[in-house]
Amino acid sequence: MSDDEGGGSLYVLTAVLLTPAQFPSILGDDFPEACALLGVAPGGEGYGLVLGQDEEGARWTVVVDDVSLVATAIASWDCGMEYDLSPDERSIVVSLAGWPLELSVAASGIPDPHDPEQGADGTGRVPLAPPSAEAWGPVQRRMGADQIAREWADWREREATDGGAAAAAHPGLARALEEASAYTKTPPPPGRVRSSFAGEGARTLRVDGPGWSLVARTGEAAFVLLDEEPSEVLTVPHDGEADLPDLPDLLTALDRIAVRPS
Repeated sequence: MSDDEGGGSLYVLTAVLLTPAQFPSILGDDFPEACALLGVAPGGEGYGLVLGQDEEGARWTVVVDDVSLVATAIASWDCGMEYDLSPDERSIVVSLAGWPLELSVAASGIPDPHDPEQGADGTGRVPLAPPSAEAWGPVQRRMGADQIAREWADWREREATDGGAAAAAHPGLARALEEASAYTKTPPPPGRVRSSFAGEGARTLRVDGPGWSLVARTGEAAFVLLDEEPSEVLTVPHDGEADLPDLPDLLTALDRIAVRPS
C-alpha cells in the first residue's frame, strides 16, 4: 500500500481491528482507552490497524477508518486465502511509527524491522512498542484473560475440580464482581463488556475494570485476574456464596449489555 505520510510503500504484514467490540486488549481496558493510546478519537465504527514496514524496513502502524476492508482482509487470511490489503489513502487517519503489538514476521527483501527515528511520523511521540512482559500490571492482566479465553477447555476442567471455593473470600474478587454488576445498571465506556460467539448457544464474555479482568462463558464458568495478584487466576463461585452475586444471573445480565462483533 502507499504510505501517505512519506510517499513510499508499506509492506503489509498483518492487521487488527480497533472497534468497541474487537480491539487488542493489550491497548487498554476499553475502546476509548485503546484509542487514546494511539491518539485517535473514539468515534464512529472504529478503525483498522495495518502493521507493516517501509522500504527501509522501518516499523509503521497505519490507522484507517475503512473497518470493513480490514475486516475482510483478516477474515480472508484466517481462511488461508490471499488478500491484498491496500486501503485508499483517503481512509488513512494517521501513520504512527512503531508497532503496538509483537510480530514474529517480517517483509522479505528489505532490512530487518526497526523503529524509525522519533518524530518521523510527525507526532513527536516515541515509536509504538509492545509492553514488557517482565513486570505484572494491567497489560499482563488483560493478556492473561485473553489466554484463558483461548484455552477455555483446560481452564474449565480446572474449575470443575476446585469450584472456586478458595477464591470466594478474596476481597479483590468481591470488588471486581461488584463493579461488573454495576455495569449492568450504569453502562460503562464502550468495550468494557464484550461478547463473542462460543458455539452451542454460548457466549464468551470479556469484562474489564480498574485493576481487574473477568473472562467467562455463559452457562459455564468465570475467572477473574487482579492487578494486585500477579499471575493468579481466581475462579468465581457459581452459587453466590460469601455475599458474591449469583454467577449465572450476572453473566446473563452482562451479555445483555455487551457489545458484539457485527
